[in-house]
Amino acid sequence: MTLAETPNYKNSSNPFLTLNYESALESLGDDYYDEVAAAEFPQHILRWRNDALLPRLGLDPQAVTDEDFITAFGKFQGRKPLLALRYHGYQFGEYNRQLGDGRGFLYGQVRASDGELYDFGTKGSGRTPYSRGGDGMLTLKGGVREVLAAEALHYLGVRTSRCLTMIETGLSLWRGDEPSPTRSSVMVRMSSSHLRFGTFERLHYLQRPDLTKKLLDHVIEQYYPHLNAQQDKYVLFYAELVERFAKLAAQWMAAGFCHAVLNTDNMSITGESFDYGPYAFIPTYDPYFTAAYFDYYRRYCYSHQPSICKLNLEMLQEPLKAIIDKGELEAGLAKFDEHYYAEYGSLMLKKLGFEQLPHPAADELVNLTIEFLQDSQIGYHQFFYEMARTFSSKWRDEPGFVLNNSDIVPVPGVSAIFDNWCILYHKILNSFDCDRIDVIAQTLAVQNPKTVLLRPVIESTWEAIAQEDNWQPFYELVQQIQSRS
Repeated sequence: MTLAETPNYKNSSNPFLTLNYESALESLGDDYYDEVAAAEFPQHILRWRNDALLPRLGLDPQAVTDEDFITAFGKFQGRKPLLALRYHGYQFGEYNRQLGDGRGFLYGQVRASDGELYDFGTKGSGRTPYSRGGDGMLTLKGGVREVLAAEALHYLGVRTSRCLTMIETGLSLWRGDEPSPTRSSVMVRMSSSHLRFGTFERLHYLQRPDLTKKLLDHVIEQYYPHLNAQQDKYVLFYAELVERFAKLAAQWMAAGFCHAVLNTDNMSITGESFDYGPYAFIPTYDPYFTAAYFDYYRRYCYSHQPSICKLNLEMLQEPLKAIIDKGELEAGLAKFDEHYYAEYGSLMLKKLGFEQLPHPAADELVNLTIEFLQDSQIGYHQFFYEMARTFSSKWRDEPGFVLNNSDIVPVPGVSAIFDNWCILYHKILNSFDCDRIDVIAQTLAVQNPKTVLLRPVIESTWEAIAQEDNWQPFYELVQQIQSRS
């Protein structure tokens, strides 16, 4: 049944059901997905509605009720078909063909006010043919964590999916990594695309280059339309995907974020960050910080993220070689490091207060900052926030005044690395005219918010929910993230 045939669709007063849904992915045919049904839940309590996303959908938040969210995204009334996508993937280096959407589906695709096509994808909406014996559900804590991660990363400038809504569903779930029984939720994610590297890898495994080309044409038409008329559009697509992921990895690293599970089925074909499980923000600069307790060999540790993204892009070449010359693919991937270091250096300079600096001063400042943070084990996020909080034009007077009114850094003479950093920062400040000092202060403030999603912050927020059903700390935390306070 198509959307136009869905009973009561045209006459619905629910604004989510009257959106202009497109059947872009559905039109590819059922070689790429299975039609599924949503689970029915005993309870529906709206816990999160992302009103900040509604204007992008052409909706006035004031005109959208909580019941509208529940009807559309908790009861799933008025939408068909619901599509569970098929994909494979490399998980911790091992190829797994027993994948696919196992606890979610594509709810619909909508063209937003920015002209881009967005997917509404569920998580925790019940069993599908790819559940592999699982219950297809999402814990409430898992939903809370993903809402927080997506909002935090978005407001830190990371290209990320975001959560449109989260609804508590009244089921008791049993999990090995949470005290059980635990509460359940269903979440709807708004992302640039539901398609993954693993979507292509499955087609390569099935030896279907015809379906690979059909899918690649679809991806370029929908998500890289500026390339569609180019004669070498396939080559340009891969080169741009490499650039997007190089920049995304740099955004994670500058934000001090560890995704934790960078399997190829968690790599979006549009270069967007999504699917947040056991993620963590680093407390201090530790290259080998590992967020997932099950990542025993630190494959996806903090410092490995750029190289893992590059490796996953290399593995994506296998299905793409049916369409794109191997030499052209390798040439595209060869640009990864150049894109990454340019983006990472630019982002770190902004965290240090500068839109740009000449070389080699820029590289020297960033490298010395990282060296000090790693050597001192001062809080990564706290260091930059203290720079923003205590910054003063007096820092231009002499190196000893730099950060001298903060108690998180060593006193002069205790750390040679820090002393050298102060000397360099003082020198760079004095290379600017006095009227640029206010701009530096503003850049520091914008780039380094006080609120950071360290594990203790998330856990204390969750404890209030788990023990007292007190959601106020959660809403206050989201508000702090969104206001960058």
